[in-house]
Amino acid sequence: MPALRSPGASAASRVGDVWGGLAAMLVALPSAIAFGLIIYSPLGAGFAAQGAIAGILGTIAIGLVAPTFGGAPRLISAPSGPAAAVLAALVVELLGHSTPEAGHAYAPATIVLLLALLALIAGGLQVLFGLVGGGRIIKYIPYPVVAGYLSGVGVIIFLGQVPRLLGLPKSTSLWAGLTAPSLWRGPSVAVGLVTIAVMVLAPRITRRVPAPILGLGAGILAYFSLGGVHRELWSFAGNTLVIGPIGGEGGWSWSEILTRWSALGRLGFSDIGLVLIPSLTLAVLLSIDTLKTCVILDALTRSRHNSNRELVGQGLGNIASALAGGMPGSGTMGATLINIGSGGRTRLSSILEGAFALAAFVLFGRLVAWVPIAALAGILIVIASRMVDRNVFHLLRQRATILDFLVVAGVVATAVLFDLMAASGVGVALAILLFLREQIRGSVVRRKTYGNQAHSKMRRLPEEMAVLEAQGAQTVICELQGSLFFGTTDQLFTELAADLTTCRYLILDMRRVQTVDVTATHLLEQIEGRLAERQGILIFTHLPSSLPTGQDLRAYFDQIGLVKPSRSVKVFGEIDEALEWTENRVLEDAGLRASGPETPLALHEIHLFKGIGEETLAALAPCVEERSYQPGQTVFRHGDSGEEIFLIRCGNVRVVLPLSGGRQRHLATFGRGDFFGDMAFISPAVRSADAMAATATELFVMSRPRFDTVAVEHPLLDQKVFWRLARALALRLRQTDAELRALEES
Repeated sequence: MPALRSPGASAASRVGDVWGGLAAMLVALPSAIAFGLIIYSPLGAGFAAQGAIAGILGTIAIGLVAPTFGGAPRLISAPSGPAAAVLAALVVELLGHSTPEAGHAYAPATIVLLLALLALIAGGLQVLFGLVGGGRIIKYIPYPVVAGYLSGVGVIIFLGQVPRLLGLPKSTSLWAGLTAPSLWRGPSVAVGLVTIAVMVLAPRITRRVPAPILGLGAGILAYFSLGGVHRELWSFAGNTLVIGPIGGEGGWSWSEILTRWSALGRLGFSDIGLVLIPSLTLAVLLSIDTLKTCVILDALTRSRHNSNRELVGQGLGNIASALAGGMPGSGTMGATLINIGSGGRTRLSSILEGAFALAAFVLFGRLVAWVPIAALAGILIVIASRMVDRNVFHLLRQRATILDFLVVAGVVATAVLFDLMAASGVGVALAILLFLREQIRGSVVRRKTYGNQAHSKMRRLPEEMAVLEAQGAQTVICELQGSLFFGTTDQLFTELAADLTTCRYLILDMRRVQTVDVTATHLLEQIEGRLAERQGILIFTHLPSSLPTGQDLRAYFDQIGLVKPSRSVKVFGEIDEALEWTENRVLEDAGLRASGPETPLALHEIHLFKGIGEETLAALAPCVEERSYQPGQTVFRHGDSGEEIFLIRCGNVRVVLPLSGGRQRHLATFGRGDFFGDMAFISPAVRSADAMAATATELFVMSRPRFDTVAVEHPLLDQKVFWRLARALALRLRQTDAELRALEES
């Protein structure tokens, strides 16, 4: 066994595993017997023993198989409350269901076969969940839905055990029995109350012996003590207060297990159809219960379980249990905590829990017949009360979480008033409702800015910046996020309603969008239509070629005609490209940008030297040389020695920062009349970035050594030039500060 061969499996850890497995068995076995009674008791008094044996066999099979193949060492797996609730509900349904052929209710033997088939299918579904990676998906079911499921199971078990604790006749309903104390059987009530009291008080007295064992022992002792007054308690004949002998009608033997499975061929498709939905419900419930326990186990032991492997192990354990005649189960919280607290350290402790259950069955199986049903009912009442999540009432303290509480209450009410199958449907519907609420509650607009707050990386001259500051609000930039679907489209339209009456250019950045449905697409068409009425343009950027759903958004927009040429729509790869395009349109409208070919500027037309004086320009002329670059040609590279400043006569120069892996970061683009390379001119050093011509470019290049030579003959030259450089750089820094502030506040 891997646990025995593991280097960490020292002698001390093996001893701890033995004690942990033994203590976990003492907790799991009594609960499993009680769960078995819940399922089989409605079939008749003679089936109580078979229910007890089904619980024991489930403890053995699941305990041996699930941890061997599972992915959560130290997790104890055994028959559990969700399994008991689903199977018991199915038994009640089948007892009242008429078969198409016979026209009467199913026979108990057929119901037992259907229960085994249900457990077998549920185990197979759990294996399938694990193989397809469902372990990660199941963990994403909202907490209110899970809390509602498990609390509903607890309430169902609690209500189902009260009649057994009171010793009511089988045909008496709970409410009729509660209002008729004359039907209560004193010995049964006494045994049940003693069991409950000892289970509740046991942790205050000692933690060395598990509370279910102390409670069961106290219940048995109380039962036989009462036998001194009520002699009939010491006899099996007509005694419905104990499990009764194993064997006979409704009992258990290997031959009966084989006979049961041989009858499988007599089931019709309609019979099998009755267990398919309950099988799916059971598989999901057991998976949730197991993975919830695994998460808590990880937190306690600082480990990390393999959820998909654990589902495979649980499924194989439930298949083995079904084949052996046992009931299905899941990872159980109480027994797992006892295992850890008693010294369990490896997977071996979990396997030993099943082995000890087998030993107890072989050695003490006959004594099971004398276990009082009221004692088991008391144990289950305590377990069920602890399954109800009382923390959900804290959700009523805040208005924001009242809906979560209503989800829990809705699932519980559906489970109690109808059944767990209906509760599963309600749970799924409410989970969708919670998802829609979270989507609607969070804004799909991550950030909204305007063209006078955020600018492209195209460096603009001061007079151009003044125009963009005054008229930049014509451009609205919205970075979208999340899902654009029918639940969020109204929110998006409301967010943009005021802007659609004033702006000309609306940029929608789709980089963080997860999904887009038809309703959202229809809204985008409406937005485009409203912009077109005002000669405006709808602009998309970062259209994903593959959303998380696999959808190609650009191709999708093409198919529905949203981005066809006849529409007022443009698509750019980056926000910066879209911003540069809209800025150019605004500057063209203001007459600051010519739409035709550019003519090279003279030195005095360069913005840095405007108004500097003819004498100064004449002094600068010897420092300057002209250079021409073709599109894509490098001006300088990162790491080159630099001491020149470049003045752009015409064209554009793109400056990028090279990154590791061949990547680049676009820093800025400089246009006609602007300058770059100023830092190296001020303080000669190696270049920190790459510069290349984006278009056919003409430059004036001024060398610092030449400038220094000329400045000796013209003492005020350096003051005039550096003052102008300082002012230009200050304007750039102020622009950057304004953009950063706008981003922080948006």
